[in-house]
Amino acid sequence: MPKKAPKHLANHGLIACLRPLAAALAVMLAAVLGTVLGAAAHEIPADVKLNVFLKPEGNRINLLIRAPLAAMPEAEFPTRGPGYLDVARADEALRGATKLYLTDYITIFENDAALPTPRVVHARVSLPSDKSFTSYEEAMVHVAGPKLADNLDLHWSQQLLDVLIEYPIKSDRSEFALSFRVDRLGQRVTTALRFMPPGGAAREFEFHGDPGIFRLDPRWHQAALSFVISGFWYIIGGIDHLLFLACLVIPFRRLRPLVVIVASFTVGHSITLLASAFGFAPDALWFPPLIQALIAFTIVYMALENIIYAALSRDVAVSQRWIIAFAFGLIHGFGFSFALRETMQFAGDHLLTSLLAFNIGIEIGQLAVLVVLIPALALLFRHVVPERLGIIILSALVGHTAWHWMIERSNDLAKFPLPKIDAAFLASVMRGMMAVLILVAGVWLVSGFLRRWLGADIGMPAAEARRSRQARAADS
Repeated sequence: MPKKAPKHLANHGLIACLRPLAAALAVMLAAVLGTVLGAAAHEIPADVKLNVFLKPEGNRINLLIRAPLAAMPEAEFPTRGPGYLDVARADEALRGATKLYLTDYITIFENDAALPTPRVVHARVSLPSDKSFTSYEEAMVHVAGPKLADNLDLHWSQQLLDVLIEYPIKSDRSEFALSFRVDRLGQRVTTALRFMPPGGAAREFEFHGDPGIFRLDPRWHQAALSFVISGFWYIIGGIDHLLFLACLVIPFRRLRPLVVIVASFTVGHSITLLASAFGFAPDALWFPPLIQALIAFTIVYMALENIIYAALSRDVAVSQRWIIAFAFGLIHGFGFSFALRETMQFAGDHLLTSLLAFNIGIEIGQLAVLVVLIPALALLFRHVVPERLGIIILSALVGHTAWHWMIERSNDLAKFPLPKIDAAFLASVMRGMMAVLILVAGVWLVSGFLRRWLGADIGMPAAEARRSRQARAADS
């Protein structure tokens, strides 16, 4: 019978086995601590504001930028004492920070061709109290002027970086576009850009994060194409609008009802989209969260209506659904307008063209969704689940999701104070009521037209209308 190993040898063996595990844990702990400490040492600012001028002059285009040094924590600025910036030795570090955070992420296009690597003409430190970036001329004089004194005690993270960057161009009359990918400077980066073309009025832009490539002075067809694409991708990415569209058409897969219902939704959201873009919508802070909550409500309502009619083995009347589609389209149109509030500045002088193009993009996106959705529903109801049961299941899933959205958005709306009831508020209510009356009259007229155009069975449930058509066909 073999002898047992002495206890101290067994413990030694256990320690030997655990030693690699302990070493691995120590390495992991050091990595985690290093990440946390590194993040603390290089904390990204919450809000960063950039002031930018862009001016073509002859064979060059000047780019003036003012940015906070605190947004550039990875740059190594020379310091002295308790973190005071050593201004005398900071020139090379400032140019390095300009490349690391700015020029490597900014691209200017001349006639759709990217400009070559720019030259940093001036880079200097400025005090937060400096007001020279209120105009292009003052900013140019300031950037090229004398630097701050070397003996000032300035903490590096509290100062500003002012730079003049120069790009070679063929002509200052060319068409220019810009890609400004500086969102890594902070959690929320706001850029105030002024483009100053020769012989024309300055154009002012203000955008957040990375707006993508945009033209500084687009022609009408360029603006139209840009907004068609924007509208298409907005509706494709707008899950709440897509769920509403799905609930709207689930009970209808024949061409006539689909055309009437989708067209009604399109007209509805087009009216409020245009009205909002031209300033005929409340600009109060509570209005956007109210619309978002109402959009969720429209989805819940459509889902419940589908479930009730399917459970009762009844078909939804086309006349009822197109009116609801139109009314709820008015709400969704305000939601679409919120997406345009920042992007409309990229339309140049083509506001109406861009609005119509954005709307066209939305319709193209809706049609693309329907082209996929309608055949998919037909296959689902034919081979997987009976139609009535399928309508109930799909609508219940959509309604459950929208219900949670409605609760969350209502809670957000409750954070805003109630509007003050005064003469201005009552006047706006009266204007709104007049608009509603006009829309109701329009719906009544269109309803009569649809009955004559599509036949009297437009107001009947689908099954009854089908029997009516079959009877008329048999009589003829």
